[in-house]
Amino acid sequence: MLTFHREAAGRRDVIALAPDSLVIAGWAGRDEAAIRHHIDELAAIGVPPPSSVPVYYRAAAATLTQGARLEVLGPDSSGEAEPVIVSLADGLWLGLGSDHTDRKAETVGIALSKQLCGKPVGTGLWRLDEVEPHWDELILRSHATIDGERVLYQEGRLTALRTPGDLLGRRPGGPDLAPGTVMFGGTLGAIGGIRPASRFEMELEDPVLKRTLTHAYDIAVLPVVA
Repeated sequence: MLTFHREAAGRRDVIALAPDSLVIAGWAGRDEAAIRHHIDELAAIGVPPPSSVPVYYRAAAATLTQGARLEVLGPDSSGEAEPVIVSLADGLWLGLGSDHTDRKAETVGIALSKQLCGKPVGTGLWRLDEVEPHWDELILRSHATIDGERVLYQEGRLTALRTPGDLLGRRPGGPDLAPGTVMFGGTLGAIGGIRPASRFEMELEDPVLKRTLTHAYDIAVLPVVA
């Protein structure tokens, strides 16, 4: 069960959600050069290129987590901040999440790797129709603690990503997301390249309405026992 603190039109409430399905949109950038950069990042660690752009991966809704600690098997996983669309009974909402992925498994199959790690999501939600008019002004940012040092890992405006309307319109099965569906909306390239961390912090800043969504989690690496 997920719990969200929602903000819309100056009002706030809290809602619980047992998600029914999880969709992870990959290669969701508007800028073909930026897409190529991210494809090249993954190619550098042995990940084959996608079959289509964008592509809509499926993963178990049970992998969604709001915990402050994420357990992963082995040292080869990493997070990446993403805008997240949450479909509720009263419409679409915007949140923040990390498509934490096992990079070693990703070299075997991206769809497989999406299933192997928990998918952290924050507790804050904004009404999507409140931010869509200034979508390009939103800023996605993440910091990672690597070898004990906190570094800027990702940063950029959402001009780099497809708008929700465009991304939903290209989705197989049509643009409507059934209530209970959570969809990750793409990511930005990692500054300095993809690498594991002991802690991952992310934020989505709305400079127009002067508010920010945040979430952070520690990564606990479990030993790989043969």
